Amino acid sequence: MKLQKHPSRKSKEGEDYFKYEVILPKEDIEIAGFKEGEELRSESKKGEIKLKRL
Repeated sequence: MKLQKHPSRKSKEGEDYFKYEVILPKEDIEIAGFKEGEELRSESKKGEIKLKRL
């Protein structure tokens, strides 16, 4: 897995905004029981991000 950075938009002042995405393996999604379109929340601390279903 890799963390990917994509341009999102530019502000009126010319500042760039970015979105980040990680492509998760299908097997991990199935094990977690997540389904496409579900709302997730994240909990993060140094070196770790956890995803949980709302």
